[in-house]
Amino acid sequence: MRRTVHMSLPLEDYAVIGDTQTAALVGRDGSIDWLCLPRFDSPACFASLLGDASHGRWLIAPVEPVISSRRAYRGNSLVLETELTTVSGTVRLVDCMPPRDRTPDLVRLVEGVSGEVEMRMELIVRFDYGSIVPWVRRIDGLWRAIGGPDAVSLWSSVPVHGEDLTTRATFTVKAGEVADFLMVWHPSHEGVVRHTERAAAVEETCAWWEEWCQQCTYWHRCQRPLCVRHLQWYQHPWHLRHLEPIKHDLSCDHRCWHLTTVGCSLWPLCLCRQRQLQ
Repeated sequence: MRRTVHMSLPLEDYAVIGDTQTAALVGRDGSIDWLCLPRFDSPACFASLLGDASHGRWLIAPVEPVISSRRAYRGNSLVLETELTTVSGTVRLVDCMPPRDRTPDLVRLVEGVSGEVEMRMELIVRFDYGSIVPWVRRIDGLWRAIGGPDAVSLWSSVPVHGEDLTTRATFTVKAGEVADFLMVWHPSHEGVVRHTERAAAVEETCAWWEEWCQQCTYWHRCQRPLCVRHLQWYQHPWHLRHLEPIKHDLSCDHRCWHLTTVGCSLWPLCLCRQRQLQ
């Protein structure tokens, strides 16, 4: 049987979501191909951006071929909405990472817009840039993957099962229905408690970004770039509660942001190249 290899999309087909302490890249096809947990400088648990699906990704997509897709951020927030249309109907995939105190959360909702669409979910967690295959088990009905010091737990409104070192699910979404998923990172020696409802987390995330944007004194067209810059500017948890208006010099902000962007982009590429030379 010939193996199907998932290759990453062109860079322009990715959108970014994050919580100001880390960020994920979400492809137009519904696959999260890059995510470092718990911080920007942590090893990636989804690294198929630099390889293939075996290096880690989280795909939620229709089973049928997608005829068309469109996506946008909700309001002035970094809540990403992707609409996927098939011959059977249309679904909306909502992705976000709520601002947090300690443990990072990744929320994904599948909303039925029209018709009835069969969906598939494939979660492949590979810690340390795809080099560690975690031990996956169920604890009190909760799906958990553990690899060294890292662990992630998954809450799902649809049944999931393991197959070929992949967590899978197949489900159907009709117009007006919602399927939701919540993945939380935590240290492997600690337990985790679900501290938020998935739908409420999306609304809280949207409200957090909208409140932050209201304090911006820059021209309206600059709000989206400012959100992206603020996302990449690492925030300690205590600072997330004290949203201060932006009053510093814009040119300095641009220079610092470009340095941060270059650093975050080059680090994983240099690390991969170093491993290839070893």
